[in-house]
Amino acid sequence: MSLLNILLQAAESGAGLAAMGGAIGAGLAAIGAGIGIGKIGGSAMEGVARQPEAAGKIQSMMIIIAALIEAVALFGVVVGLLAILG
Repeated sequence: MSLLNILLQAAESGAGLAAMGGAIGAGLAAIGAGIGIGKIGGSAMEGVARQPEAAGKIQSMMIIIAALIEAVALFGVVVGLLAILG
C-alpha cells in the first residue's frame, strides 16, 4: 500500500511523474544493455567454440557491437537523467 501512495503523490504533481518516468527509463536502458552484451558474449563464445579459426573476426565484431549497445544505453540513461532534472 505504501508504494501505491508514493505513486499517487507523484501523479499529483507533473514534475514527480516526469522524474519517475525518467528513472524507470534510465533503469530499463541499463538493464537492456546488460542483457544485450550478455547475449553477445554468449554467442561469441559459442561461435569461437564451433569455429576456433574465426576467433579474431568474431572478437572484433563482438567489440564493435558491444560499443554500439553501450552507446545506445548511455543515450537512454542521459535522456532519463534529463527527464529527472528537467
